[in-house]
Amino acid sequence: MDIIFLGHSSFRIKGKSASVVTDPFDSTMVGLKYSAAEGDIVTISHHHRDHDQGLLVKGVKKVIDSPGEYEIMGVSILGFASYHDDKKGEERGENTIFVYEIDGMRLAHLGDLGHKLSEEMVDSLGDIDILMIPVGGVFTISPALAAEIVRTIEPTVILPMHYLVPGMAGTFSGLAPVEEFLKEVGSISERLPRLSIKKEELGEEQKIVFLEKK
Repeated sequence: MDIIFLGHSSFRIKGKSASVVTDPFDSTMVGLKYSAAEGDIVTISHHHRDHDQGLLVKGVKKVIDSPGEYEIMGVSILGFASYHDDKKGEERGENTIFVYEIDGMRLAHLGDLGHKLSEEMVDSLGDIDILMIPVGGVFTISPALAAEIVRTIEPTVILPMHYLVPGMAGTFSGLAPVEEFLKEVGSISERLPRLSIKKEELGEEQKIVFLEKK
């Protein structure tokens, strides 16, 4: 499996049978260039322009933007209802957490999660090998709460997302840098242009992988 970071909360996950693109974003809104992407499946955690620009992805066969169970091209996807804030969606609406089963591994993308996860939700997510988690606060969980969720889920690989980078526009310039999250949970294990990994290579030691934006 290869995982490329397209910026903000968007990743391209390429498995043996299909590729998935998460939360493609509007460059003019976020302030970052969105690299041309191709994917068989697009998942959208919620319908805000910095997460739902599926038309920017080429070759798409299926767009998933709601909770449920899906099986597409050998990829199993589970969508779980959650909220974009800690007031049950009153401020920013709903959010979908996605869990993907690809090449024998389980990956979770938390979207713009805005609240602590209940024990029931953590149990529902199951064992997670790779966790894509927002860490910049403001519109999502804070760096400290992100660290707490990491300790609760206990993934093997942590991929931070939705944090401040140079060039971000408007309100996104108020996001916390990834370093705030790292102070809470630990240092980066690896900086990579892409994560290429097989199930047997996961190991038992938890690591934080900082993926460079494509």
